[in-house]
Amino acid sequence: MNPTTLSQWQFAMTSIYHWLFVPLTLGMGWYVAYFQTRYYQTKDETWHKMAKFWGKLFLINFAIGVVTGIVQEFQFGMNWSGYSRYVGDIFGAPLAVEALLAFFMESTFLGIWIFGEGKVPEKVHLAAIWLAAIGSNLSAIWILIANGFMQAPPAASYVLNEVNGRLELINFFALIGNPKAWIFIWHTLADGLAMAAFLILSVSAYHLLRKQNVDFFKRSFSIASVVGLVASVVIFLGGHTMGQYMKEVQPMKLAALEAMWETEQPASFSLLTIGDLTGKQEVWSVRIPAAMSFLACNNFTCELQGVNELQAQYQAQYGPGDYVPLMVVTYWTFRIMMAFGFVMMGVTAFFVWANSKGDITKAKWLKWVPAMLALPYLANASGWILTEMGRQPWIVYGLLKVEDAVSPNLTIVDLWISLVGYVVVYGTLAVAMVYLMKKYAIAGPDAAMHESVDAAPTAVGADD
Repeated sequence: MNPTTLSQWQFAMTSIYHWLFVPLTLGMGWYVAYFQTRYYQTKDETWHKMAKFWGKLFLINFAIGVVTGIVQEFQFGMNWSGYSRYVGDIFGAPLAVEALLAFFMESTFLGIWIFGEGKVPEKVHLAAIWLAAIGSNLSAIWILIANGFMQAPPAASYVLNEVNGRLELINFFALIGNPKAWIFIWHTLADGLAMAAFLILSVSAYHLLRKQNVDFFKRSFSIASVVGLVASVVIFLGGHTMGQYMKEVQPMKLAALEAMWETEQPASFSLLTIGDLTGKQEVWSVRIPAAMSFLACNNFTCELQGVNELQAQYQAQYGPGDYVPLMVVTYWTFRIMMAFGFVMMGVTAFFVWANSKGDITKAKWLKWVPAMLALPYLANASGWILTEMGRQPWIVYGLLKVEDAVSPNLTIVDLWISLVGYVVVYGTLAVAMVYLMKKYAIAGPDAAMHESVDAAPTAVGADD
């Protein structure tokens, strides 16, 4: 392997690992804030237990996510100095806002929520968890604005300084108004709600099977079923919108995920395409006529460019090179993502229906629910692999190639040492994460309440 490939593997590993925690943090914050609100409204102790119990799982996940996210930012300077030099004036702006505003906001108010119960007014304590949830989602929004620029840089937001060969930000509002980023944003925030829903469903099903804290976990299961269904539908709609916008800004990615070599009008949808060992040649396929035209354009007659035509077009525009992403990856990650997404919609719809019919604690299917926690994780990882691999060979689409973005003085030895080191450290963190999440999930809400500061004084000036 060369330094560029090893750097890609390293960043892919750290990114996918980090993103295992981010959506859960984004979603769980809203659930905990809602449970806390219901407790202050009703003084029903079950809502209090729900805020404490699910809040503990939220905090464990949050802590691991913060640690792994910091490593990613270091890699921009260590492994991708060419990228940082070229686009730092633009990419640095949303990252700076994310760190100075959103991250400190979520961390500060999360601390008030954890340690402030009984020590600050109730309204302040309640506001703290809402502001922590808002802060974590604002953090994601700024990161996705930065990634949106990499996927589809708005021409009005930057200018190339010919003297130093760097991009310079000239319109901050064009940067933050990037349509690609905002499609990412509502797709991702819905993903967070769905992932948190499946965690709540899985843990609730485990306890309901054992008839433990039945009222508590029936309530949790019911809420997560409804939110999970709505979020899964919104994820699907976001993905569909993203695919239609992809036709405008990343047509090669769209052609690659459909394994569509030749331009078609109308364009067919691939049910199954088998390629050769290179991953870039079709051997055999089964397609639905005109279906892709409808998905991409909302009609059955529009034209979609094929890989061969786009390759020739890009060579004329950008110079010699291979502009076709590895189609075996784009093709199958898209279908894996879609398959798990449809399953998520189906099972949550079933859960909502089953809840409306009677007592789910007697249902035999509950034993399968904990395994369904894997669904959003697999869909999420597949979606991000598609997003990033489909952009290849670009690191900033149409402006900077991956081969020009890697740090020039890295050696293969350097990269193997750091890659192995990251795998060991991240593997250790994964073991710790799974252990802690499993421990507290199995322990249940009573253990979470016992570990809270029961002796805390009554809130000073509550409701003032």
